[in-house]
Formats: sequence, structure tokens, C-alpha cells
Amino acid sequence: MDDERPDALLTIGRLARRTGLPVRTLRFWSDEGAVPPVARSAGGYRLYDAGSVARAELVRTLRELGLGLHDVCRVLSGRATVTEVAEAHVAALDAQIRALEVSRAVLSTVAKRGSTVEETTLMNRLARLSAAERKQIVDEFKEEVFGHLEDPGLRDRIRAYRIELPDDPTSEQVDAWIELADLVGDPGFRARLRTWMELNTPVAGQGRPPGASIWWARQVVETVAEARRRGVPPEGPAAAEVVSGLFGSTDLAAVLRSLEAGIEAGAERYHRLVARVRGQNPSPDATEELQWLARALRAVHHP
Repeated sequence: MDDERPDALLTIGRLARRTGLPVRTLRFWSDEGAVPPVARSAGGYRLYDAGSVARAELVRTLRELGLGLHDVCRVLSGRATVTEVAEAHVAALDAQIRALEVSRAVLSTVAKRGSTVEETTLMNRLARLSAAERKQIVDEFKEEVFGHLEDPGLRDRIRAYRIELPDDPTSEQVDAWIELADLVGDPGFRARLRTWMELNTPVAGQGRPPGASIWWARQVVETVAEARRRGVPPEGPAAAEVVSGLFGSTDLAAVLRSLEAGIEAGAERYHRLVARVRGQNPSPDATEELQWLARALRAVHHP
């Protein structure tokens, strides 16, 4: 057929058949200057050539990659390179992906919690805070809870400890941030955590508080976990032996106060959320081990 010759001119219908594109799409691209006709027939109909076929294929490829027709025309006219447009488009896609991840995290949390409209609104606002706004929330929390500590070195280390979302957070990190931001904004939680810190922070001239080892020595949790695996009940002589092995002659009343303060404050939940926001793998949830230990300490201290 004549339209199969390399130099043959094609009507828009034949261009559509050659490329597999709808006539309506080609007409729109032609009107916008992306695939302009190379000539007009005696009757005024648009005519295209082999170069138009290649151009239409390129336009289709760029459109399938998500580029707008305006950017496609800039590339085809030489006003921008494919590389420049692609880099800009990647940045835009990254922003869209981050926004979608935030939306997904919020909706997942809503579904998991069965949240009310008010709670959903709050979670959405927390998730979409800017980096500066998120930092301000964390800084205010750290100052209120840890700013009174007597040990200046410890205060400085806590202030320098960064709790922030990366530029490209995962949906799990966003979900953890929503929960953490809600938690650290609770005045009751701040007060409970401050009390817990006071019971576990060394005072000048004194040694480490009796119960502090529960929170920094993973061996304590592992020992309790092993006792639980063996079926040891928290009340009884076997549990008393576990307590004795862990704390010896330490003031058990002080240990119990520290433990109960941490459980009431939700210190384990706080630490796990911080780890998730930072993209770290948190240690296994030790809540049940801590509760077992509290029962064992009560049984020993108040037989």
C-alpha cells in the first residue's frame, strides 16, 4: 500500500493505525504541537510522515512515564532535555509518594484503632507537620521531661538524641510518628515519664538508683523471659530465686518503685516507638516480662 512507503504521507486515521493510538488522542497532541502535521491535503486535512510516527511513539512513551504534555513539548522543541525533565519529574513523584505514604499510614492507623472523625483529623494533622514543626514538638517534650535532670552530661546527650522522620519515611515510620506525637503531647504521659526518670537517674555523689538496671540491662528481661518460658509463676519460691539472682541485696522496694513507675509511664512503648520512627529494629516487646517481674517483686517484698 502507498502509506507503507517511507516517503508516504499519512492521514491522521492512517497514523492512528500505524501507531495504535486513538485518532482523538493524536488530534489533541497535534493541536497542542506535540505531533504537528507536516502538510495539509488539498481538502485541508492533516498529513503526517514517517517522522511523525516516531514522534508519536516518543510522546506516548513520555506520557506513559507520567510527564505532562507541556513538558513533552519542551523536550521535543529542544527547550529542555529528557534528563532535565526526568529529574524534575522524579522529584515530583517522590513528593507524591511521600504524601501517599502519609495518607496510607493515617488510614491504616484509623482502621486499626477504629478512630473517630476528630481523632482522624488529629492524626492527619500530626502526620503532615513539617520537619521543623515535628522537631519543635520533640524538643519541647525533651525539655519538659529531661531538662530538670541534675546530670548535665546526661541532659546534653538526651537533647542531642534525634527523634525525627527521614525525608523518605516508610509507612511504618509515619504510623509510629503519629502514635509517638500523640503520646508525647499528653501532659499526663510527660508527668509520668518525668517521675520515672527521677527514680532512675543518678544523683550527684550517689550511685546508680537500685531499679535503673531494669531499663538498661537487657539481661534482666532475658532472665525473666526464660523463667516465663519454664512456666515459673511470679508468686512463689522459684520466682523469689529469680529476683534474688537479679538484684541480690538491693533495696527491692526501690526497685519495685522504679519498675512500677516505668510500667505506668509506658516507658517500654515510648522506647519502641522512638526506635520505629528512627527506622531501627526495636527489641522484642518486654511488657509482659516487666509485669511478671513487678508481680514477683511485690510477692517478695510483701509476702
